[in-house]
Amino acid sequence: MKKYILTIIALASLWSCQTDEQYEDYNRDPKNPTEVKADFLFTAATVSLGDQMASANVNNNIFRFVSQYWTSTTYLDEPNYDLNNRGISDSQWNELYRDVLFDIKDAKNLVQADVELSEGEKTARLAQLEVVEVYAWQVLVDTFGDVPYSEALNATDFPQPKFDDAATIYADLISRLTAVNSDFQAGSGFTSADVVYGGDMDSWAKFSNSLLLRLGMRLSDVNPSLAQSTAETAVTNGVFMSNGDNATIAYQSTNPNTNPLWSDLVESGRSDYVPANTLVDIMNELEDPRRSVYFDDNVAPYIGGVYGGSNSYPSYSHVGQAFLDPTLPGILLDYSEVEFHLAEAAQRTYGVTGSAEDHYNAAITASINYWGGSDADATAYLAQADVAYDEANWEEQLGTQFWIAMYDNSIMGWNVWRKFDTPVLNLPEDTGNFVPLRYTYPIGEQNLNLTNYEAASAAIGGDDQQTPLFWDITFPDQSTYPGGPAEE
Repeated sequence: MKKYILTIIALASLWSCQTDEQYEDYNRDPKNPTEVKADFLFTAATVSLGDQMASANVNNNIFRFVSQYWTSTTYLDEPNYDLNNRGISDSQWNELYRDVLFDIKDAKNLVQADVELSEGEKTARLAQLEVVEVYAWQVLVDTFGDVPYSEALNATDFPQPKFDDAATIYADLISRLTAVNSDFQAGSGFTSADVVYGGDMDSWAKFSNSLLLRLGMRLSDVNPSLAQSTAETAVTNGVFMSNGDNATIAYQSTNPNTNPLWSDLVESGRSDYVPANTLVDIMNELEDPRRSVYFDDNVAPYIGGVYGGSNSYPSYSHVGQAFLDPTLPGILLDYSEVEFHLAEAAQRTYGVTGSAEDHYNAAITASINYWGGSDADATAYLAQADVAYDEANWEEQLGTQFWIAMYDNSIMGWNVWRKFDTPVLNLPEDTGNFVPLRYTYPIGEQNLNLTNYEAASAAIGGDDQQTPLFWDITFPDQSTYPGGPAEE
């Protein structure tokens, strides 16, 4: 358990020493409590998930690199996709299983056993926990492919769990979210422990259905019928309707509860991350109004660092000031993403209201508004020939705009590129390595769960960064991508 839990436990330990049983407490280890409340576990799991998604620490994840939003000035292993040197795969795996999924499991058990809660309260809280759990499972699948699922989180019965088929996991996650749709209104959920919505259960229902929409639309190429039925169910049940619905982590201005970006970029004094030329060049060409937020104005015009090569920090645009704010909300899922999904659904003639163009325009407008731009800014941007919706070229156009909008939700940027095969990224200058289609499995699985690791590797087509996920059925010929040592 992480920072929130440790703070609360420390305070609880001090209070307990003032009771009549204080001498008995001397025999208890305050650093290893025997019981933690479900509220604390819910907070810990949610924050751990948000921290992992938002972090720019290369020991945690490199989503901002694989999406080519950022590159490095000095340390080139990560923007050249070296996952093993820092144990990046292990970090992603361990954080989600240990600090999210196990906490959620324990919280569910505690909620069910709590005799002070009504059945309605239990049902509502379990629904909140289910959303966070499903979110974490999808991230694991979207990162690795097949992962331990049905036998996971049960070390007593399954110390070496099998890896489940990724498509089967997706189908089950869809069923799980569909099943809890009415549960949010059964009673009072977590309130003060809820760092996303503060206990607003209507918002949790929209979050659940928006996540369901994400799951469904990820399958549109590989399983169109399930994608359509899932998307239509999500929309019928109610998805995000504005930026006011966004699922974000509420961070604070002081340690230890700041947005991880503040710790990674400001507190640590780092000066080795710059926006990548991949993103900056595209946004410059489109005169994108979000440039003044995404990037600092330390150089003019905006200049992106050469992706995957050595860069002089003062010579290139820096990360925008908004991303240095310790209270910057951590985005789990936002309205812009929902509208991009609806644009694709409408283009594929799913049963959703509104045209593809309307949803596409709403998605871009929502993103521009979120980052402080006006409706007039969005209208002017959408009026450009290269931005205005073009049905004949919808996948490339929608994919590129979707990718730009996911700048601060970088795993989604990677997902968008893998699904839509756009925009054209760069090969890293130092090595020319291809952009990963997945993370390789952690070294720990090879050491501790070898038989199941080997079976999973064979099932997906090899434990390699260039093995596509089950939903990624088309992918570009990266040998045609610009960059790499040949162009030095």
